[in-house]
Amino acid sequence: MNLRFPFHVGGTGRTSTVDDESHLRDLIAQVLFTAPGERVMRPDFGSGLLALTFEPNSLELAATTQFLVQGSLQQWLGHLIAVDTVEVSTVDGMLEVMVRYTILRTRRRRTDRFTAPETGVPA
Repeated sequence: MNLRFPFHVGGTGRTSTVDDESHLRDLIAQVLFTAPGERVMRPDFGSGLLALTFEPNSLELAATTQFLVQGSLQQWLGHLIAVDTVEVSTVDGMLEVMVRYTILRTRRRRTDRFTAPETGVPA
């Protein structure tokens, strides 16, 4: 089992854990929502996605976001997942990022949706 992200204590008083697939989703969220320079020992970690939420909505923004997200995921999680597609859209002033990927260890395909700014609720 893996520690849940963000870290918290469960109802039993123990550290909350998640299964492997949920852990991968948490790792993807960490890459997406960490700004480069935010981590002290890994200043280039992250995607810069949140900085783009303040840019004017346009096709160029969607393409830039798609490029940044796919490149960041391949760089930081390429040993765990193979990114199949990344689709970016805007909904009511929020960026929605859909990531389709294959888990390398199991060859299982998954699709997860993320929103920026993060709502705290899986999409």
